[in-house]
This record gives sequence, C-alpha cells and structure tokens, in this order.
Amino acid sequence: MVYRLGIDVGGTNTDGVLLDEDMNVIYSVKTPTTDDIETGIYRAIEKIVEQATIDTKEINFAMLGTTQCTNAIVERKNLNNVAIIRIGAPAGTAIKPLAGVPQDLKDILGSNMFIIRGGHEFNGSEIASFDEDKVKRIGEQLIGKVDSIAITSIFSPVNKEHEIRAKDILQEVMGDDISISLSSEIGSIGLLERENATILNASIIDVARRTADGFENALEKHGIKAKVFFCQNDGTLMSKAYTLKYPILTVACGPTNSLRGASFLSNNTDAIIVDVGGTTTDIGVLVKGFPRQSSIAVELGGVRTNFRMPDINSIGLGGGTIIHINEDSFTIGPDSVGHRLHEEAMIFGGNTLTATDVVVGLGLLDLGNRELVSHLKQSLLEDIYKSMIEMVEEAVDKVKTSALDMPVVLVGGGNVLLPTELKGASQVFRPNNGHVANAIGSAISQISGEIEKIFSINKENREEILKKAQQMAIQETINAGANETKVEIVDMEHVPLAYLPGNATRVKVKAAGELALK
Repeated sequence: MVYRLGIDVGGTNTDGVLLDEDMNVIYSVKTPTTDDIETGIYRAIEKIVEQATIDTKEINFAMLGTTQCTNAIVERKNLNNVAIIRIGAPAGTAIKPLAGVPQDLKDILGSNMFIIRGGHEFNGSEIASFDEDKVKRIGEQLIGKVDSIAITSIFSPVNKEHEIRAKDILQEVMGDDISISLSSEIGSIGLLERENATILNASIIDVARRTADGFENALEKHGIKAKVFFCQNDGTLMSKAYTLKYPILTVACGPTNSLRGASFLSNNTDAIIVDVGGTTTDIGVLVKGFPRQSSIAVELGGVRTNFRMPDINSIGLGGGTIIHINEDSFTIGPDSVGHRLHEEAMIFGGNTLTATDVVVGLGLLDLGNRELVSHLKQSLLEDIYKSMIEMVEEAVDKVKTSALDMPVVLVGGGNVLLPTELKGASQVFRPNNGHVANAIGSAISQISGEIEKIFSINKENREEILKKAQQMAIQETINAGANETKVEIVDMEHVPLAYLPGNATRVKVKAAGELALK
C-alpha cells in the first residue's frame, strides 16, 4: 500500500490527513500550531500514526503547506540579510528600489542597495552594456555582510542574460553557498513590482529552510522516509530544492489548499469555495480544478508585488468572531477569539458572544451547552444570523464574473455555521472531511510549472512560438518534480500589447503533472 501524508500549518491549527493509494481519507487530525512549527507538525503526525495503525514505511509521500513565509514578511521576523541589485542604469535610476515599501521593512532590507549599468528593451535588445567590473566590486564588498541577494534587470522576463551573468560573477566572488534570487524566475512584467517580489523571496530563504528542516525532522522522528514536497499557491507542489529557491511561491498556499481539497471532496472542478475558519472566511473560485489567479498587483505585508497569487476574497467572519451587542443593535467582528473559542465562547462557559454561540443558540448546531445562551433574545439571534449569511452571500457575489448561479462548496472548521441554501448558489455542498480540506488539498496536489514572457508574434511564427512556450512550461514542471510522461498544459493565454511596437504579445502558459515516483 502507498500512503500520502498531507500537513497544513495554519496560524491557529495544524491539520493532518492520511490518504491511501486510491485517495481515500484514512485518518484526519487537528492540533494547535506551535511557535516552533516542528512540535505542532510532530504532534499531528504522531496522532495520525497512532490512530491509523499503519506501517510508517508505507508512507511514500509527505506534503506540507505552511503560512510561515507569509508570517515572516507580515511580522518582519527572521528575515535574511539581503543585498538588492538592480541592473538598469542609466534608464532605470529615477525610482530607487523599495520605493513605496513601508519604512519598517525598508529599514530591515534596504541597507545594501545598488544600481548598475545594463538591462534590456522589451524586444530583448540591450539598453546598455552590462557592467561586470561593478558587479565584482559589489560582490567583494558584500562578503560576510549578507546571506541572500536579489537581482532585478529591466525586462529580464524577455531577456535574462544580464541577471544570469551577475549571478555567475557573484558566486565566483562570494561562493556557491550565497542564495541568489533572479526576478526573471519570480515576477512578471513590471519592474518595481517584480523587483519587490524578488526582494521578498530573497528575504525568506532562511525561514523556508527552517520550516523544511522542521518538517523533515518531524517525519524522521517517526521513522517516515517519504519523498517530501511543499505546497505553492497555485494549488500544486514543489520539491524541497525548488521551495528553497522560490519560497515566495508558498505565500497564500493555505487558502489554495482548501480550494483544491474542496474540489476533490465535492467532485467539483468549477465552483465557488467558501472556507470558514476561526477568524475569517475565505472565498475563492475554482476554474478547471485550480484556483483562479488574481489579475492585479497584490500587496504582501504592505509591499506591492506582481508574482502569481490566488484571487481570494476574505471577510471578518469565522467561528470565533465576536458579536458586539448594544441594547437591540449589534455589530459582527471583525475581531475574533480565534483558537481561544473553547475558553471564551458562552456555550463553553466564557463571557464572549461569538458567531458559534449564535448558531448554537438558534438550535442549528449541537455544540457546548446551549443553556448558557438561552437568556439571549431569539429575535436578536435571528437578526445576527441573517446578517452573517448576508455577509457570506455578498462575498460570494463579489467573486462571480456573471449573474448566473454557481455551485458553492462549504469547507473549513467553521463550515457548520452556514446553511445549505445561499443566494447565488445553484447548489451548496458540505462534503465529508471538509474541516480538513486544506490538508487534503496538500496531499492530492500535482506538480506544476509556469512561464510568462513577451514574444514578437506574427502570422508566420505564431504556432512555433506558442509551441515553444508550452515546451518551456512543461520543462519547468519536470524540473519541479513531475513525471515527464504525465505532464499536460492546463492553461494558456496570449495577450497582444498594443502599447509596445513589433507585435509584442504576452504569453503565459501553465503545465501540471503527476508526481514522479523516482
């Protein structure tokens, strides 16, 4: 028997699930997330191994989804010492790197910043010759001062020659152990946003390494020698080596895992997913089984970036959301008791009225002691519950692209708060094991690869260039750990750029495939 172990580390809980080779859920668990991550993961694995009573040698694959890289950026903790190099003089000197970045983060990341000659036009031709000597001097200057470098060149998604040359020179001077992030491999067109994404990627290398090592240590302590993968925010997996190179791609993988898990559990590939947690409800859209990606620049920890992110609409409503009552009026959240629900909610003997108390008080959920909320007016509870449902229905409406009703899937630990009928929903699904949809999403994920470049396309070369782009995406997928015989193109778009000359077209291709067994 071949088993898959899926772990998703959230801010409140660490969820785990064990699947057999037919993708049946053997056992699932929720444990509190710990500060050191490893302990929480260890406890989740321990419970699964004990309760599932299986031979740990039969666990062949282990997948981890984590919020640690996101948290490090938002909380400004444990970030690398980063050097920032922009290849763009004299054309790209008007706006300095980290422009618009919050001052507290700029103070942490902006002490080693350089702009050198080089860069390319949209068609790949040089703006200026590359200053190799300056890069060598920078490398000598940085020895012992930084452990990570972010390199960004103008229009490098079209021509990354200068970025690659800069990386080679820096490694010659500083050694191969220095971590170097190239913008051409991380962000899309748009210099400042791509540069920001690259800097953030360089800043969380060590956080990703500690998280990966913690996961492997927790597995090793239980005698599990599985092939390890990490979840990225497009709903697919990457190897440890790939994760340590592109840790920024783990950002927002939690909501994505929930979407993928919901798709699997409900057998829906095109639907709206409502993931109800303890503090927020995240609403996303599945398109052909994968999360719809955001089409706009995304802010992460106050930093504007343009790397891929799932299109998620979050509202301040969850199981622990606090209901504030002032005589006969009320407000819902956005504050929450979070993981303290079992201590602070009224139905558990606490003094705080939460969304869960409201649902129990109306007799819609059997949890805790309903008598502890019996003194509350039923009419008031009904009004509060109606407002809660309207919040969700409005959020669902906002993610739609048409007025047509769509299937809605309810998952997450707080999904029992919502009814099985919602405005705008053609049908509402509440699948079994939906409370650990995020862990299931991590366990079932495929490997993917994606490229985004600008090409000069005309009638004569169109098919040839699109085929070339597809092959590049397939190769990226294989490099990430996919079986080369089971990779297929799952999405492709090509948009003419009218503001650029020469039939310039932005081509974006995504491929996905099954895990390679070797």
